[in-house]
Parts: sequence; structure tokens; C-alpha cells
Amino acid sequence: MAADSPSPTPWLSIVGIGEDGLEGLGSEARRRIAQAEIVFGGARHLGLVDAIVTGRAERWPSPFDSAMQAVRDLRGRPVCVLASGDPFCHGVGTTLARHIPFGEMRVLPAPSAFSLAASRLGWALPEIETVSLHGRPADLIRPLLHPGARILALTSDADGPALVALLLATLGFGRSRLTVLEALGGTRETVRTALATDFTIEDINPLNVLAVEVESDREARILPLTPGMDDDLFEHDGQLTKREIRAVTLSALAPRRGELLWDVGGGSGSIGIEWMLRHPSLRAIAIEADAARAARIARNAAGCGVPGLRVVEGRAPAALTGLPAPDAVFVGGGGSEPGVMEAVVDALKPGGRLVANAVTLEMEAVLLALRSRLGGELVRLAVARAEPVGSMQGWRAAMPVTQWSWAKP
Repeated sequence: MAADSPSPTPWLSIVGIGEDGLEGLGSEARRRIAQAEIVFGGARHLGLVDAIVTGRAERWPSPFDSAMQAVRDLRGRPVCVLASGDPFCHGVGTTLARHIPFGEMRVLPAPSAFSLAASRLGWALPEIETVSLHGRPADLIRPLLHPGARILALTSDADGPALVALLLATLGFGRSRLTVLEALGGTRETVRTALATDFTIEDINPLNVLAVEVESDREARILPLTPGMDDDLFEHDGQLTKREIRAVTLSALAPRRGELLWDVGGGSGSIGIEWMLRHPSLRAIAIEADAARAARIARNAAGCGVPGLRVVEGRAPAALTGLPAPDAVFVGGGGSEPGVMEAVVDALKPGGRLVANAVTLEMEAVLLALRSRLGGELVRLAVARAEPVGSMQGWRAAMPVTQWSWAKP
């Protein structure tokens, strides 16, 4: 919610502009640009409308000010902001709406890059995956890589398509068909296609959208949609919440849109990673005292397509100080240390969920005491796997896990 108090009338115009420049703008968009005292935009945007700007043209500062202070300082005066295509599709409109009440702005969008790309390919937008890799790691595409999927990805620059092609080939998706759509809607529009393994397209326009038609090899690294991914998808040193226990743990944590998880005693990071894979809006912080494991969590997060997972190297409860309050907490290690459980109980938001797993008697005693004091649910989880016993097969039991789950009033 914006901190500024509402202005009685709209003073800010946000105009989406395409590669066709003035020719693609309607009369209302042209009027708002021409009547603005100040017009903000990138050098390319300002160059496209230079002929009708009568006020002062202001290029965005470098580095970009995500707080939009220069625009907010002009509140109440006629201001126009230029954006690429649809300002609310990974655009500047989204940033402005965090700081300025929507009633104070008038938005005139142009077709988004996704819309233009879909129209060139004949793809139905509701049936495909879209992702922005603009200024973000290419690893974000990993969870979308399923055989038969169609993906539209915004890239950062001319090198983006080749980086994605290399990643796909490395992960076993080398047969995927890649289409690079450049400078869509303008006179320089170009559409070129290649397989990921044979990607040799050069001199790519920095303004491009990459379309991916996913095909996989037999050994492709596919991240399933269900919780409880195969243990082999994680790098670990044995400190890993095993697949079956992980699935039950994610169910108990019950992720909800936009929530933040603390994964205390992160180990390999598998719980925080699978939490974030449930929905792009979910966030997680893994707290891990061991430096080697903390580095491993970051590698696993990137390898599973959630490079935004935050890793805090330190020992709880001290390492929890100053972290944003969590909506859910998982304690997988270190919970028997003095003060850890008390700290996470205090930090948890009202209505938040706390799940803790115990394999030691000491931690089990802690959970029994917590249940006696706070309530909640206590479950014993046991898993056995069939393994060879000589020339035959038998059941080999894993260590049982005691799980306590509790919702804060």
C-alpha cells in the first residue's frame, strides 16, 4: 500500500509504447505525453516520442530507483511515464503502483511482449507458461521444463537466448525448439528458430522474447509438480529430509500464496526449496550454521529453479534476529538447542504454522513438552524400504520421525 495520502485527481499517466513508436499510440496516449510537464522513460522510449514531447524529458537514473522517488516528488503535477508494452506485465507500472495510489494514475497500455509473441506463433496465452528472465537468473525456467510444455521467456539482452539454450542442453532438453522473436512490432522485427543443442543464432536484438517448445531426453532433469521430490535431485551429505517425510512435512506446513517460511537447520535446503516450488509468490529463508551446508543450499536452490531462496549462515536462535517475521516455520535441525523453539514460537505470525521433526530422544522430549504446553498435533512417521537380504528381499526401516505441528492463535 502506498504511504502517500490520496490526491483528488489523477496526475500520473503511464503510457505503454511499442517498437512502432508514435504510429502505435492512440490519440489519448499522444495527448497525455504532449501535455505532461515531465516525461520519464528510458533513452529508447524517449527517442520514440521526442517529436511530441513539449515538457522536460527525464531519463531513468542508473542505478534504477525502485522507490520511484523522482516521480513521487512531482506529485500533483502532470507527469507521464513511458513503459514497454503493457506497464503491468513485468513493467514499471507494477513498481509505481507500490508507491502511488492507483486512483492517482491513468494507464494506457500497449500489447505486451508476451501477447505479441503469442500472436506471431499462434499460441493461446492461457495454455502456456510465461516467465521473466530480465535481470534475473536463467535458473527460473527450470521448474517449467516439462515435456510438451510451451514457454515464453523475456530475456535481458542479446546473450539471453544462448544462455537458456545451453542450460536446456545441459539438463537433457537439447531437442527443444527455440524461437527468438526480436524487436516485435517494429520495422526490425525478426523471428528465427533453432534447436537448443544446435543454437547458433547470432546478432540477436537485445529486445527479444524466447519461445521454448520443450522436448526431453530420457535422462532429462524434470522437477515434478508434487511435493516429495526424489532425493537424488538434491546435493546432500546425508542431512536431508527424506522424500516421504518431506512430502508429509510440506503438507503440514500448508503453503499459502505470498507466505514466508523459515527453514531452521536447513541442511540441504530441501524443505525451503520445495516450499518455494509450490507457487512463485512463496519465499523462504534457510538458516544453517555449517558453512559448507549453507553453500550447498544455495546450489540446490539454483539447481531446482528457486535461486531467490535466501540463505542465512549462522546458528539459531542468534541468527534469527532481524529476519522478517515468518508465516510458517520448519525446524529440522538444532531444535533441541537452548532458546531455539522459544524464539521461533515468538517470531511466528498469528495464524502461522510451526512444524518440527525429531529423530533424537532429546528433540522428541522438547516436542512432547511443547505439545503439553501449547497443544498441536503429534505424529510418528515410519518408513521402510525393500532392500536385498542375501538373495531375497526384506524391509529395512529408516529412523522413525516424530513430527509436531501447531498453529499459533
